[in-house]
Amino acid sequence: MPNAYDLAGKHAIVTGAAKGIGRAVAELLLANGCRVAAWDASPCDLAGAAPAQVDITDPAGVAAAAERAAAAGRIDILVNVAGYLGRSTTFAQHPAGDWRRIVEVNLLGTMQVTQSVLPVMVRQGGGRIINFGSLAGKEGVAGITAYSGASGGVIAFTKALSREVAQHGVLVNCVAPGPCDTDMIRNLGPDVVAKMVSDCPLGRLGEAQEAAHLVAWLCTDASRFNTGAVFDLSGGRARY
Repeated sequence: MPNAYDLAGKHAIVTGAAKGIGRAVAELLLANGCRVAAWDASPCDLAGAAPAQVDITDPAGVAAAAERAAAAGRIDILVNVAGYLGRSTTFAQHPAGDWRRIVEVNLLGTMQVTQSVLPVMVRQGGGRIINFGSLAGKEGVAGITAYSGASGGVIAFTKALSREVAQHGVLVNCVAPGPCDTDMIRNLGPDVVAKMVSDCPLGRLGEAQEAAHLVAWLCTDASRFNTGAVFDLSGGRARY
């Protein structure tokens, strides 16, 4: 996609930047003049970015990484992409350790990173925070119940936080994708993926680049009146 965004001189943190949607977001921000701190629990070899191996469920590690990012310059943009889907199963059969991990990464990790970065944005007088929820968090999807619950929490967190910080010039929005063509979705197995495709009016999975372009737009002045919003990216699957 040839779209361009005016992000020159901006400083961003992107979590989950080693692969999938997080990597696509980091690459697009870099391509449009943004400096990017690429956070991931796994090593991230993204050319042009400042990589940091950060486990977002570790409060001390997150705080230290946020301090380093702030010392390197402003933090204008935070994109919370890092997530964990877990397995597709009924909730009654879902091992507690796995569903707790889903909540810990998707909801608590997003909150932890945001709490570490937000004071910097408030002191600066502004910033953009984009949280990744999921279509499952809007509508609930059988078989990924815990993931649906954690994603719903991210959506509610986004809306509540946006009301707290709007007066400081910090705009907080949420992207809620339907199934996208990433390892996280493919790992659910071909039968699950085929059902996801059949449920999509456009008849395909989303692409990581499509999510990245929505994020980039939310980071520009073209989106200066959006806060507390949830943008689905579902190929028509979203019902409201």
